[in-house]
Amino acid sequence: QVPLVESGGGSVQAGGSLRLSCAASGYTSGHYWLGWFRQAPGKEREGVATIYRGIDRYYSDSVKGRFTISQDNAKNALYLQMDSLKPEDTAMYYCAATRAILIGSQRINPRRYDYWGRGTQVTVSS
Repeated sequence: QVPLVESGGGSVQAGGSLRLSCAASGYTSGHYWLGWFRQAPGKEREGVATIYRGIDRYYSDSVKGRFTISQDNAKNALYLQMDSLKPEDTAMYYCAATRAILIGSQRINPRRYDYWGRGTQVTVSS
């Protein structure tokens, strides 16, 4: 498989926005769940948002209404638009994929995902 590669991270002030991108060639045209996950220092990796075939979307409660996940099959890319950022959003963000059939909260469970990018850092200051 072509590696997943994240980009778009950076430092912003609270209330600002960022758009993360993930090069996902070989995944967007297949039957994969794609997702964004994050891990803050000293904490476990957690699910942020996931998507299946560009239509079925699932968000964690902490980001719902602020973040939007999408995919562009023509560009073989996965995106995460992050608005109204908060300091608690600070983390390393990863994109990931799986061929597993997922239901309910499994869709944002990082243990259910098999293919991972290297991550991109997002830092939100007060």
